[in-house]
Amino acid sequence: MDIAILTFDGFNELDSFIALGILNRLRADGWKAQITSPTARVTSMNGVVVEAQQPLEFANRADAVIFGSGIYTRAIAENSALLDSFQLDPLRQLIAGQCSGTLLMARLGLLSDLPACTDLTTKPWVVQAGVRVVDAPFHAKGPIATAGGCMSSQYLAAWMMVKRAGVEAATKALHYVAPVGEKDVYVERVLKVVEPFVE
Repeated sequence: MDIAILTFDGFNELDSFIALGILNRLRADGWKAQITSPTARVTSMNGVVVEAQQPLEFANRADAVIFGSGIYTRAIAENSALLDSFQLDPLRQLIAGQCSGTLLMARLGLLSDLPACTDLTTKPWVVQAGVRVVDAPFHAKGPIATAGGCMSSQYLAAWMMVKRAGVEAATKALHYVAPVGEKDVYVERVLKVVEPFVE
């Protein structure tokens, strides 16, 4: 299971790194999430410089894609040359977006009439793009998911794991990253959010 975590300049570290860390807990099962960027290096909103593990084209052949968010996403959404480089396929791929990453999904026509989640800052832009925003941390239908709020990256990761590896594998991965003393409660809460959206 190859997963592209789309990460652009000005990215939010919590979006990219939390999903990366959780999804790679299934590495022994053949899962590999990688930072995927349009340039060799990207700088986060807080000045952290990261080397891309994969070029942007990797997203087109990956099994799953996560659109992370960042402070320049609105400008990226207007970059038609960059958006035209995506040839994503919901029939083959799981595709998810977090916060302003939802705006990129909207611009690519991936949301159509689906309700979507995003952060409060991005909400007006997503609405302007013709998408109905719901007041929830996570929503999914079929192979498309969106999440709102930095810490909701855990829901995107959990949803992907449940859909493609099953509840048992997802539970094991989430249990590993959960805070000590709260592991069972944490896993139960995360799965309660995502399981209703898994057919």
